[in-house]
Amino acid sequence: QVQLVESGGGLVQAGGSLRLSCAFSGRIFTTYAMGWFRQAPGKEREFVAAISRSGGSTGYADSVKGRFTISRDNAKNMVYLQMNSLKPEDTAVYLCAAGQTVSVYSASRNDYNYWGQGTQVTVSS
Repeated sequence: QVQLVESGGGLVQAGGSLRLSCAFSGRIFTTYAMGWFRQAPGKEREFVAAISRSGGSTGYADSVKGRFTISRDNAKNMVYLQMNSLKPEDTAVYLCAAGQTVSVYSASRNDYNYWGQGTQVTVSS
């Protein structure tokens, strides 16, 4: 069974930065594409960023493109989300997801088999 544990969330002022981490365990990390999603109160869970198994391909939601960077360290079974120039509208619970059947990477939450519990990110104005 895959386990995903997120960390690194917190309270930050608008314009600030945070780096989220997700620790993967339980299966072979390199057989999973990884993604970050977020969910704000009263809103649907939305795609943020995704990365292929090798780390060579990445994708981003338009709302975060140019501000957020997803990366992975296959030696450490970790995936990261560097978030810069944060805005109040980035406030949400951020969740890490793992998908074994994803061809390269995916923006669809239905393609991910496993989810972490999430870490809260709050951006004050």
